[in-house]
Amino acid sequence: METEGDIAVIDIGCSSIGAYQTTKIEVPKKNRQVEPKSSQMAEDTKEAPPEQQRVTVCLMSAAFFGALGSSFLYGYNLSVVNAPTVYIENFQNKTWLERYGMPIGTETGTLLWSITVSILAIGGLLGAIVVKFLVRVLGRRGSLILNNSFALIAALLLASGETARSFEMLIIGRLIMGIHSGIALSALPMYLGEISPKHIRGFIGQFHGILINVGVFTGQVLGLPDLLGQESRWNFLFAFLALPALLQLSVLPFLPESPRYLLLEKKDEAGAEKAFRRFLGKEDVSRELEEVRAESRNNLQVISVLQLLRSPAVRWQITTIIITMACYQLCGLNALLFYTNEILFDAGITKSLVPYIALCTGGIEIISSVVSSLLIERVGRRPLLIFGFSGMAVGFSALTVFLNLQDRVSWMPYLSFACILASISSFALGPAGTVFILTSELFDQSYRPAAFMIGGTVLWLSNFTVGLMFPFLQEALKAYVFLVFVVVCTLGALYLYFFLPETKNKTFVDISQSFSKKRFPPMCSQMGRLNCLSLRRLKKNISIWRSHGCASHGA
Repeated sequence: METEGDIAVIDIGCSSIGAYQTTKIEVPKKNRQVEPKSSQMAEDTKEAPPEQQRVTVCLMSAAFFGALGSSFLYGYNLSVVNAPTVYIENFQNKTWLERYGMPIGTETGTLLWSITVSILAIGGLLGAIVVKFLVRVLGRRGSLILNNSFALIAALLLASGETARSFEMLIIGRLIMGIHSGIALSALPMYLGEISPKHIRGFIGQFHGILINVGVFTGQVLGLPDLLGQESRWNFLFAFLALPALLQLSVLPFLPESPRYLLLEKKDEAGAEKAFRRFLGKEDVSRELEEVRAESRNNLQVISVLQLLRSPAVRWQITTIIITMACYQLCGLNALLFYTNEILFDAGITKSLVPYIALCTGGIEIISSVVSSLLIERVGRRPLLIFGFSGMAVGFSALTVFLNLQDRVSWMPYLSFACILASISSFALGPAGTVFILTSELFDQSYRPAAFMIGGTVLWLSNFTVGLMFPFLQEALKAYVFLVFVVVCTLGALYLYFFLPETKNKTFVDISQSFSKKRFPPMCSQMGRLNCLSLRRLKKNISIWRSHGCASHGA
């Protein structure tokens, strides 16, 4: 290896006709480690934070109101059907009797209720599939604004189903609400990830997870018997869906679109610059614009799902997203909520008090997710995810032991409930919001829409699988069902420990390079644009030629 001017030259001997030739591959010196420049960059970085610490009202408004009409509604729909279950089933039975003159059969009634609950996941899958096309045509903010129409239509159908004597309206309303959730769980993290400066990207992204938990807790509170959890008021639980959607519609249209979307996909540099200025609260945004342009140098074209799956450049990234999204749904949180009431009954708590004690689960989720948002820019995404899945594995293991001892020791149910709270806290600290941040961080602009479509599809298929399989697993394994989730959480934590690089305070280009270092030998990462696979084949051919005597022609 020799140096010529401002480039480094590497000699590789090769020939297709037996003669040994010298091929010079020019590698910019800036790709090699130079201590003085690194030190200077470190010093420059230390001087930057005073300017970077500003969090503007525009950015916080986008995070809060974007999550209010998206994440909040998803969380609310997870818990809102629990309180009025008996009243909705009675309404379905009464409507069936009025129509057909006979009571609904037990199996038919169970099937009807199961469809009403589980069709949310089917709608979510449809939303996840169409989101790639929506965010390309309408943009990130535009997709969120349009998505409110689904929430308003669903609220109307769900709230008026009883008056219209139509349980089909409930089913259709839940389906439409699922489409809303499928779009929201992809479009919102994409929007928040693209508008946030890198040093607070995790903090802003955690609004998504926090508002999901606030939505779950709100559904629990409003469903209490003293509020809307009564036979004469349960339809108002669904009418409430319209309020967050209307609040988002009143604010989001006045906020900027994603500057990355404007610059890279719409080629609107003036619009992107204006958006950056509003989000960041400063006039000079040349550094941010250059950072976005750096993403586009690799690929200007938006990649399709098939191209993403076939691309070796992002194979580890897409594998990571598939595994984390699957673990997010298969980690056993739904099983915890299933056992909560039973454990409280065993502890001697009266049935009328159980809903109020169960509010602890929602409260713990909110507190833990807020703590996670404060920690994520200090400790990083990777430690939180590993700790979250590991903590759940430990909690489930202890819970399995305590559940099997519950009939022998009078105070054991209290330990079981403590394990439930600890496991829920671990989930909220780690996976609850962080997995969605990862999807926006691991891919650059051209890959991101397709990546969210794949991640969303895995998320909702896993959700549907849990809803379908858990009753059978619970019946077959009883309390030992948590051992299945111990395995899932442990495997998820191990994968993340060995294969996920830290993404905290890194540009999207830096994160892609981190995965490249894990995927390829060091020599390949120093070759810049040189195709690593071609280089490997070239080296192999050189070895073969040398073994046949070609080495005698070399330098």
